[in-house]
Amino acid sequence: MNRSFKSMLYGLVLSGALLAPSATYGAQNRAPDNTAVNKQDRDTQQPTADQAKNNRSDRDLEKHIRRDVIHDKSLSSYGHNAKIIADRGKVTLRGAVHSEDEKRVIEEHARKYAGDGHVANELTVKEDHDAKK
Repeated sequence: MNRSFKSMLYGLVLSGALLAPSATYGAQNRAPDNTAVNKQDRDTQQPTADQAKNNRSDRDLEKHIRRDVIHDKSLSSYGHNAKIIADRGKVTLRGAVHSEDEKRVIEEHARKYAGDGHVANELTVKEDHDAKK
């Protein structure tokens, strides 16, 4: 074989060897899919964040609760992303969290501003896949 053909052949083999692991890795590690978690938002009778009132007192209520939730470093990213919906002073909490403790802590943050009896805690506890192993 001549020298340029061998070089080309080695180049093809090497590039194939380098690309094969990344193709396998991509097939095994799919992008996160949270559509199952968000099925609860398909019920049009339940409050969602886009239905929140745009009056100043409800916006301020949501802002204060959200600030406290975000600054609480004991919460997971699920907890930090809980939906907080204020409507005429009543707060609804929705979404998934990792534990009953997170659910309770987020409700406490909401009650701090909305008051007892003005918080509907609809947070659900998502089972951790790592705990199954």
